[in-house]
Amino acid sequence: MSKEIWTVSEITKIFNVDEDFIAELEKEEIISPVYKKKKTEKVILLKDMERLRLAKILVDEMDVNLAGVEVILKMRQNMIDMRKQFDNIFEDMVKHVKEELRNK
Repeated sequence: MSKEIWTVSEITKIFNVDEDFIAELEKEEIISPVYKKKKTEKVILLKDMERLRLAKILVDEMDVNLAGVEVILKMRQNMIDMRKQFDNIFEDMVKHVKEELRNK
């Protein structure tokens, strides 16, 4: 997706959801719509698009309630963060091994 910002009305069409669903996601702090400067309509930022997509899948296809969605998305983010940390540690180890091999 090349856009960075979507209006709530665009989101309802893209994901085939109603505004109540978006309001519930906002209430549960699963997404955080913002108001664009000098506009009264809320917009959804790119960072929330994937969370909204996953929330819809979890609710519609797996019958997960919104509290469960929040827990799953937090666990998913923790796993992503841990993977990044692992990748950084692994890169540092590779650099260290390469340096050691050059020095021999």
